[in-house]
Amino acid sequence: MIRNIIFDWSGTLVDDLPAVLKASNYVLTQSGRPAMSLDKFRAEFQLPFAKFYDRHTPDVSMDQLEAWFHEEFSQSQSSVVELPHARKFLEFCRARKIRTFLLSTVHGDYFATQCQVTGFDAFLDKPYTDVWDKREKIHDILRDNNLKPDETLFIGDMEHDIETAKHGGVHSCAVLTGYNTLDQLRAAKPDLIVEHLDELKRALEKNNFCLPSVQNSGEGEPPLATVGALIFNARNEALMIRTHKWSGKWGIPGGKIKRGETALAALRREILEETNLKITEIEFVIVQDCISSKEFYRDAHFVLLNYVCRAVGKKLNVILNEEGREFKWLKLADAKKLKLNKPTKILIEAVEKKRKTKSRK
Repeated sequence: MIRNIIFDWSGTLVDDLPAVLKASNYVLTQSGRPAMSLDKFRAEFQLPFAKFYDRHTPDVSMDQLEAWFHEEFSQSQSSVVELPHARKFLEFCRARKIRTFLLSTVHGDYFATQCQVTGFDAFLDKPYTDVWDKREKIHDILRDNNLKPDETLFIGDMEHDIETAKHGGVHSCAVLTGYNTLDQLRAAKPDLIVEHLDELKRALEKNNFCLPSVQNSGEGEPPLATVGALIFNARNEALMIRTHKWSGKWGIPGGKIKRGETALAALRREILEETNLKITEIEFVIVQDCISSKEFYRDAHFVLLNYVCRAVGKKLNVILNEEGREFKWLKLADAKKLKLNKPTKILIEAVEKKRKTKSRK
């Protein structure tokens, strides 16, 4: 049973990735190296920091690199915000009397500044900050606070966090809200991968505060009926969305049908929640089986009801919820050039085929 939780900070409780990317690119350009895109940075960045610097700026002293980083980050950290579900999860831990700790590389001054905004320090029994290599600290935390490894869970967003958990002999949970990609986290082999902290909360409640295995987290679940749609605008462009949970690939908005809800009602609700769009001219296209897809972040069996529809209005204000990373409006020919998840590829092919059949009549 989980009685203690050790949190990572960046990418687990707060979103500081934009600020860190900006500061890291400042370091790179000051060193005469090209700046990185977000995707490249997420693929390249690693802990401890020295490994990242040794690979990209081996001829610059660590003192100079850190000076450049802090010079820029101190000006950018106002953009740091709490991640969705983080506050409720911390409140959940307090209500259930779970002991909570922080193990993070975050600079102590930055942690204090960010806590002035979030107030998250009030939910932590003890924070451990300024830790370059978490593996060197995990045993001290266990010993100093009398934590039993088999009752302790470490939650983080990077391979280094999972390695730290294994080094300390504690349970590990990877969240998709931070720095590392799904493939990177899978390679680290955590006990569990979740999309966000609310999913972990539900898993702990369902399993009587024991951690379900990442291998069998979907075992015994019946197939889930879901809805999704290619949404077109007035220019006949389709809305494509990229998400963490589909290995960073592009797809369409949608989600599960709730009990007592019709498929069309679920489609309208999910699209409104995920994109802020209202839809019309809804037309069913195909049904797909999606069984244990390796592209999806966990083992699951979905029955996908796929539609096409139109967004209501000429000036469309797309607002993504926490599931979406970015969006694009594209003609189908251009959308096909993206790294699409397999169900979306199949849907687009079906839509194109249907259009060709109609044009021949």
